[in-house]
Amino acid sequence: MDTTHDDTDETDDEAGQAHRIRPEDQDPKLWKGSGWTARVIKNEDDDGWAVEMTCDGQSEPSLVGPWTMGRDKKNPKPLDASAFATLVKTANEVMARHAQQRRAQLHRSVTTVVESGARMRVDLDVVPDEDDPHAILTVRDAAGETVTQARVPPDFKLTAESARRWIEGNAPEP
Repeated sequence: MDTTHDDTDETDDEAGQAHRIRPEDQDPKLWKGSGWTARVIKNEDDDGWAVEMTCDGQSEPSLVGPWTMGRDKKNPKPLDASAFATLVKTANEVMARHAQQRRAQLHRSVTTVVESGARMRVDLDVVPDEDDPHAILTVRDAAGETVTQARVPPDFKLTAESARRWIEGNAPEP
C-alpha cells in the first residue's frame, strides 16, 4: 500500500516547490493555497461566472477571468486541484509581467560613445517618490565600473545622444 500521498492535493509555487492544499480548507467556489485565494463569483457583465485570484495580504484581486459553467448550465463548475494549480500559475505569471513592466518604466539604459572614443553605458533609474520624484543617472565604463552618478529630473529623456551630451558636459572622462 502506497502511503506517500494522502487525500490532499498539491500545487506548485513559482519556484516549482510543491505545497499541500488541504481539502478541508477548500470548497467548490473558494480555494486557498500557495499564497493565493481563488473565488468563483457571479460575472457582473453577463449571466455567467468569473474567478478572481487574490494574492495573500491584498484586498483587491490581481486577476479576474471567466469561469466555466457546470453541467446544469446555471451553476459554476467547481474548483479542483488541477484548475487551482493552473490559476495559481497564471496569476503568478501575470504578477511577474506587471513587475517586469513596472521595472521597464522606471529603468532605462543606453550605450553611447563619447568624444574620446570610449563606450559608456548610462542607466536612468526613476524614483517615483510622491513628495520628491527624481531619477538617478549612472554612467559606467566598458568594464562596468561606475564613473559618475547624479540626480536628474524624473522626466529626463535618456537617449544615446542626450547621454553623450550629459557625460561630456557633466561627468569626468574615464
